[in-house]
Amino acid sequence: MSKLADMLDGVSKVTASLVRWLALAMVLVQFAIVVGRYVFGVNSIAVQESVLYMHSALFMLGAAYTLLVDKHVRVDVFYAKWEEEGQRRLNIFGHLLLLMPSMLVLLYWSWPSVASSWRILEGPISVGGIKAVFLLKSLIPAFCVLLMLQSLSLLIRMTLVRGDR
Repeated sequence: MSKLADMLDGVSKVTASLVRWLALAMVLVQFAIVVGRYVFGVNSIAVQESVLYMHSALFMLGAAYTLLVDKHVRVDVFYAKWEEEGQRRLNIFGHLLLLMPSMLVLLYWSWPSVASSWRILEGPISVGGIKAVFLLKSLIPAFCVLLMLQSLSLLIRMTLVRGDR
Protein backbone atom coordinates (compact mmCIF):
# COMPACT_ATOMS: atom_id res chain seq x y z
CA MET A 1 0.00 0.00 0.00
CA SER A 2 2.89 2.30 0.72
CA LYS A 3 4.12 1.92 -2.87
CA LEU A 4 0.68 2.90 -4.18
CA ALA A 5 0.72 6.00 -1.97
CA ASP A 6 4.22 6.84 -3.24
CA MET A 7 3.02 6.47 -6.83
CA LEU A 8 0.02 8.72 -6.19
CA ASP A 9 2.29 11.29 -4.52
CA GLY A 10 4.50 11.08 -7.59
CA VAL A 11 1.58 12.13 -9.80
CA SER A 12 1.13 15.27 -7.70
CA LYS A 13 4.86 15.99 -7.66
CA VAL A 14 5.27 15.61 -11.43
CA THR A 15 2.21 17.73 -12.12
CA ALA A 16 3.46 20.44 -9.76
CA SER A 17 6.94 20.40 -11.28
CA LEU A 18 5.38 21.09 -14.67
CA VAL A 19 2.80 23.72 -13.73
CA ARG A 20 5.05 25.72 -11.41
CA TRP A 21 6.64 27.24 -14.49
CA LEU A 22 3.30 28.80 -15.32
CA ALA A 23 3.85 31.32 -12.52
CA LEU A 24 6.97 32.64 -14.25
CA ALA A 25 5.29 32.49 -17.66
CA MET A 26 2.32 34.48 -16.33
CA VAL A 27 4.58 37.23 -15.03
CA LEU A 28 6.51 37.42 -18.30
CA VAL A 29 3.40 37.43 -20.47
CA GLN A 30 1.68 40.03 -18.27
CA PHE A 31 4.81 42.19 -18.48
CA ALA A 32 4.80 41.82 -22.27
CA ILE A 33 1.11 42.79 -22.37
CA VAL A 34 1.74 45.96 -20.39
CA VAL A 35 4.81 46.93 -22.44
CA GLY A 36 3.02 46.12 -25.68
CA ARG A 37 -0.04 48.16 -24.77
CA TYR A 38 1.56 51.22 -23.19
CA VAL A 39 4.86 51.44 -25.06
CA PHE A 40 3.98 50.14 -28.52
CA GLY A 41 0.19 50.55 -28.57
CA VAL A 42 -0.30 46.86 -29.42
CA ASN A 43 -2.94 44.70 -27.78
CA SER A 44 -4.08 41.10 -28.15
CA ILE A 45 -7.14 39.56 -26.52
CA ALA A 46 -5.67 36.06 -27.02
CA VAL A 47 -2.48 36.99 -25.19
CA GLN A 48 -4.51 38.52 -22.37
CA GLU A 49 -6.61 35.36 -22.14
CA SER A 50 -3.44 33.27 -22.04
CA VAL A 51 -2.74 34.74 -18.59
CA LEU A 52 -6.20 33.58 -17.48
CA TYR A 53 -5.53 30.09 -18.88
CA MET A 54 -2.14 29.86 -17.17
CA HIS A 55 -3.53 31.13 -13.88
CA SER A 56 -6.35 28.60 -14.00
CA ALA A 57 -4.00 25.74 -14.85
CA LEU A 58 -1.54 26.71 -12.12
CA PHE A 59 -4.15 26.66 -9.37
CA MET A 60 -6.35 23.82 -10.60
CA LEU A 61 -3.48 21.44 -11.36
CA GLY A 62 -1.35 22.52 -8.41
CA ALA A 63 -4.04 21.95 -5.78
CA ALA A 64 -3.18 18.28 -5.24
CA TYR A 65 0.46 19.11 -4.57
CA THR A 66 -0.67 21.76 -2.09
CA LEU A 67 -2.64 19.06 -0.30
CA LEU A 68 0.38 16.72 -0.39
CA VAL A 69 2.67 19.25 1.31
CA ASP A 70 -0.08 20.26 3.79
CA LYS A 71 -0.18 23.90 2.71
CA HIS A 72 -3.89 24.03 1.97
CA VAL A 73 -6.24 26.30 3.90
CA ARG A 74 -7.22 24.76 7.19
CA VAL A 75 -9.62 26.23 9.72
CA ASP A 76 -7.38 25.76 12.72
CA VAL A 77 -9.75 26.54 15.59
CA PHE A 78 -9.38 23.19 17.36
CA TYR A 79 -7.04 21.20 15.15
CA ALA A 80 -3.76 22.71 16.39
CA LYS A 81 -4.61 21.95 20.01
CA TRP A 82 -5.53 18.32 19.38
CA GLU A 83 -3.15 15.46 19.81
CA GLU A 84 -1.89 13.55 16.78
CA GLU A 85 -4.61 10.89 16.98
CA GLY A 86 -7.39 13.49 17.04
CA GLN A 87 -5.84 15.29 14.08
CA ARG A 88 -5.57 12.01 12.19
CA ARG A 89 -9.25 11.22 12.83
CA LEU A 90 -10.33 14.69 11.74
CA ASN A 91 -8.22 14.38 8.58
CA ILE A 92 -9.77 11.00 7.76
CA PHE A 93 -13.24 12.48 8.33
CA GLY A 94 -12.40 15.45 6.11
CA HIS A 95 -11.05 13.32 3.29
CA LEU A 96 -13.81 10.69 3.34
CA LEU A 97 -16.85 12.83 4.09
CA LEU A 98 -15.94 16.26 2.72
CA LEU A 99 -13.17 16.28 0.11
CA MET A 100 -13.93 13.04 -1.77
CA PRO A 101 -17.71 13.56 -1.97
CA SER A 102 -17.35 17.20 -3.01
CA MET A 103 -14.89 16.27 -5.76
CA LEU A 104 -17.21 13.49 -6.97
CA VAL A 105 -20.16 15.91 -7.06
CA LEU A 106 -18.11 18.56 -8.88
CA LEU A 107 -16.87 15.96 -11.36
CA TYR A 108 -20.38 14.62 -11.93
CA TRP A 109 -21.99 18.02 -12.47
CA SER A 110 -19.19 19.53 -14.55
CA TRP A 111 -18.71 16.56 -16.86
CA PRO A 112 -21.66 17.31 -19.21
CA SER A 113 -20.39 20.86 -19.76
CA VAL A 114 -16.83 19.67 -20.37
CA ALA A 115 -17.98 16.90 -22.74
CA SER A 116 -20.21 19.33 -24.63
CA SER A 117 -17.35 21.81 -24.87
CA TRP A 118 -15.09 19.12 -26.38
CA ARG A 119 -17.84 17.95 -28.73
CA ILE A 120 -18.12 21.40 -30.31
CA LEU A 121 -14.49 22.41 -29.65
CA GLU A 122 -15.83 25.46 -27.85
CA GLY A 123 -14.33 28.70 -29.03
CA PRO A 124 -13.02 31.80 -27.33
CA ILE A 125 -14.48 33.59 -24.35
CA SER A 126 -14.04 36.95 -26.11
CA VAL A 127 -13.85 37.88 -29.77
CA GLY A 128 -10.23 37.40 -30.78
CA GLY A 129 -9.53 35.15 -27.81
CA ILE A 130 -7.99 31.71 -27.54
CA LYS A 131 -10.00 29.15 -29.49
CA ALA A 132 -9.71 26.48 -26.80
CA VAL A 133 -12.25 27.01 -24.03
CA PHE A 134 -12.67 23.23 -24.07
CA LEU A 135 -9.12 22.97 -22.69
CA LEU A 136 -9.88 25.50 -19.97
CA LYS A 137 -13.01 23.59 -18.94
CA SER A 138 -11.01 20.35 -18.90
CA LEU A 139 -9.12 21.69 -15.90
CA ILE A 140 -12.20 21.05 -13.75
CA PRO A 141 -12.24 17.24 -14.05
CA ALA A 142 -8.43 17.18 -13.94
CA PHE A 143 -8.59 19.15 -10.67
CA CYS A 144 -11.11 16.70 -9.23
CA VAL A 145 -9.19 13.59 -10.25
CA LEU A 146 -5.83 14.90 -9.05
CA LEU A 147 -7.27 15.93 -5.67
CA MET A 148 -9.02 12.57 -5.23
CA LEU A 149 -5.82 10.69 -6.06
CA GLN A 150 -3.84 12.77 -3.57
CA SER A 151 -6.56 12.35 -0.97
CA LEU A 152 -6.43 8.58 -1.48
CA SER A 153 -2.67 8.66 -0.97
CA LEU A 154 -3.04 10.57 2.27
CA LEU A 155 -5.79 8.21 3.46
CA ILE A 156 -3.53 5.24 2.75
CA ARG A 157 -0.72 6.82 4.75
CA MET A 158 -3.05 7.68 7.66
CA THR A 159 -4.28 4.08 7.68
CA LEU A 160 -0.73 2.74 7.56
CA VAL A 161 0.28 4.93 10.50
CA ARG A 162 -2.66 3.54 12.46
CA GLY A 163 -1.69 -0.01 11.48
CA ASP A 164 1.85 0.50 12.80
CA ARG A 165 0.63 1.15 16.34
